[in-house]
Amino acid sequence: MKFFKSFLLLLIIFSLNGCGVYNLTGTTGSINAKTFQVNYFQNNAQLVEPGIERTFTLRLQDLIQNQTNLNLTNSNGDLLYEGEIVEYRVSPMTATADQKAAQNRLSIAVNVRFINKNKEADNFEKRFSFFYDYSGNNQLVGSQLSEALDVIFERITQDIFNESLAKW
Repeated sequence: MKFFKSFLLLLIIFSLNGCGVYNLTGTTGSINAKTFQVNYFQNNAQLVEPGIERTFTLRLQDLIQNQTNLNLTNSNGDLLYEGEIVEYRVSPMTATADQKAAQNRLSIAVNVRFINKNKEADNFEKRFSFFYDYSGNNQLVGSQLSEALDVIFERITQDIFNESLAKW
């Protein structure tokens, strides 16, 4: 019986040895970085909604801080996020019988450049986008705009995190 317990313990140790170290967010323990930097994302979209570039930049910083143990820095970060908002578009999705929009869609796209100074193979430049549908009877201002930006930025920042750190 003692031999069986020892064998089982060794089997468990060897099977876990090759798995690497993971935390609850899915990021590997082998990121080999201590700091990250998020440069200000300029708003280069044709239709400009004032203030969304600051909101997006802060949301990306907050997400990385909340889901990792990396420290935010203003310069010389081990990981660098930079880019620009390249699309902010409202378009009708469905129409009523009298040719009015029954539903509209806000689409936002962000071009991101990710640089890992310790592992160049992880570097990428990629476009991330998402949308929010809302009633054609509503105007995209105030709480409606805030809700739309929350939904869109939550998805885009999580996609950026997954692509750069979680490797999903």
